[in-house]
Amino acid sequence: MSSFIPVITALVAFAVTAVMGIPFIPYLRKLKFGQTILDDGPSWHKSKQGTPTMGGIMIVAGVIAALVIGIITGFLSDAPLANELQGGLKPITLIAGLVFALMCGAIGFIDDYIKVVKKRNLGLTAKQKTVLQLLATLAYLITLAVGGMHTTWIPFVGDVNIISGFGLIFWPISLIFIYYMVNAVNLTDDIDGLASSITLVVCCAYMLIASRSGMAGINCLAAAGAGSCVGFIFWNAKPAKVFMGDTGSMFLGGLVVALAYGCGKPILLILAGIVYILEALSVVLQVASFKLTGKRIFKMSPIHHHFEMSGWSEDKICLVFSVVAFVGCFVAALAVYLGW
Repeated sequence: MSSFIPVITALVAFAVTAVMGIPFIPYLRKLKFGQTILDDGPSWHKSKQGTPTMGGIMIVAGVIAALVIGIITGFLSDAPLANELQGGLKPITLIAGLVFALMCGAIGFIDDYIKVVKKRNLGLTAKQKTVLQLLATLAYLITLAVGGMHTTWIPFVGDVNIISGFGLIFWPISLIFIYYMVNAVNLTDDIDGLASSITLVVCCAYMLIASRSGMAGINCLAAAGAGSCVGFIFWNAKPAKVFMGDTGSMFLGGLVVALAYGCGKPILLILAGIVYILEALSVVLQVASFKLTGKRIFKMSPIHHHFEMSGWSEDKICLVFSVVAFVGCFVAALAVYLGW
């Protein structure tokens, strides 16, 4: 029975997210919670003006409902998940990870609310968003440290102490890395189905990594994320009937981080999250190049817009980027299974 718990979790997440779209999307449309398409994007995106946003609430609901069902099923069947949640670091990483993802989603929700309800196109200012994200990240890292996360895994080296000596550098690096990754996932959400497709691949990879690492709770969280992404793609695939908004993209950013740190192998997110990293890096390089030389490296950033401006369809971008994500995730999972 225990081996089926992640499957049950994924199915529940899919069902809740997909079915919720039936009443929720018309409700968003009734409230006139439509997406405002800014002028700095491709001109043809203007046709998406008014598409309901804040659909990320569906993803959040799917993940929470599925995780609750998964945990209940685990206790009823006396699965390893039940024993894992009795105490120690594992339940702390699971709960702290979920709370961190919810905090990220809440920041995104505030941003969406200001844009949609208050009619301020830019939402939270960059400074406000940065402060909130760093505070959430700091709280998450402190919880992990106090909860007993004393080592981290590095390929070809093994577990490394991170609570004394040179290992303490892990924490400030993590603060910057997590902030980067959450925003990188946010930047990936710009065309129909892209962020949800990439995150589906990443969640599936972490199901394998968590299973191999003996992390039943993180396995269920990854399954819930995967199921919710599939359920959301049902509504978000081109032509999108709803957008996840910052509510969804920032929640997924927090979720991806929670999976990486929950497995005790955050370094693997460099591989598994390669698409996110390249998306954000393209923005950094574009801005730096323009400020230093007055020239742009890409036709438009993030990089998926560059390919869009080069004639690629949104479907092709989703497919190619998902393949790239799959390759990165495959190598990350292989590193764990081979014990590198």
